[in-house]
Amino acid sequence: MKKLTIRYWIRCLVLMLVTFGLITACSSYTVQNTVSPIEVVNKDCRMVKHTMGKTCVPINPQRIVTFSLPTLGNALTLGVKPLGSTFIDMLDEHTYLKGKVDSIQSLGISSPNLEKILLIKPDIIIGWHAEKQFYPLLSKIAPTVLFDFQPDKTWRELFKFVTQVLGKQEAAQQAWEHYHQRVEKLKAALGDRYKNQEISLVFLAPGVIFSEGKNSFPDSILQDVGLQRPQAQNAIAPYTQIYFSLEELEKADGDIMFVGTLTDDDQEYLEKLKQKPLWKKLRAVQQNHVYPINYLTWRAGNLLAADAVIDDLFKYLVNIP
Repeated sequence: MKKLTIRYWIRCLVLMLVTFGLITACSSYTVQNTVSPIEVVNKDCRMVKHTMGKTCVPINPQRIVTFSLPTLGNALTLGVKPLGSTFIDMLDEHTYLKGKVDSIQSLGISSPNLEKILLIKPDIIIGWHAEKQFYPLLSKIAPTVLFDFQPDKTWRELFKFVTQVLGKQEAAQQAWEHYHQRVEKLKAALGDRYKNQEISLVFLAPGVIFSEGKNSFPDSILQDVGLQRPQAQNAIAPYTQIYFSLEELEKADGDIMFVGTLTDDDQEYLEKLKQKPLWKKLRAVQQNHVYPINYLTWRAGNLLAADAVIDDLFKYLVNIP
């Protein structure tokens, strides 16, 4: 992946942490009322409740635009290939979406390209509440639904929302069955080997060290598999992220440590970190149990990425290098 500037990274991170401000505008597609998530209006239209109210969406949309990698991944999981999506430019050949997004048009990152979206002529636009500031314009292009991704919401709920919007309940059930089958296969392969061991997750951004806390995307997979986290990481935090200072590096430790970086700058920071005395004292480091993982894959929040995370767990915990 080509080197990204810090300003570029910060803008991306802000989006991924879902910290955009609220906006209360509505459009001709939207009526502000409390309704059930899905309400059939007629043979061509269903009313979907979302963070901006409720929107009439086509029963069988063909021209779909998605915002955010989790939403894109959810659509692909359900067998639906959007015509355009944001964040595609962040992907590299090592992510779980390799070969799956080649024909999908990139719509930008921090600011969706409205001109490109207009040219696509979408039937529906699906995103999350980070796009609220663009909603008045987007909803004039096509019916737009946004998932209200708050700290108490999970990646599973976003998948359920996308499933309801696209009407792909059968595909969703098959995807969950595949996930649970893989989890059970991994649990059988692991046996009791890691019963009393702690699995640490560490991610690096420029000058920042953090982990994913309890009920985050990667933590929920580890829980399903029956793997434990270090006490310092087994906590609920806003938007699931737990930050460590360099002086608190021991909180990043475990019997096994998975480390993910996004940019070349992050990798350089990791190399400098490896020279620090505190790093060298970590038991995972001393036992040579530190393994690289793909940052975007392990933080992706969708079932396609979950499959890739399970692949990594097989690779590093079962088929030990």
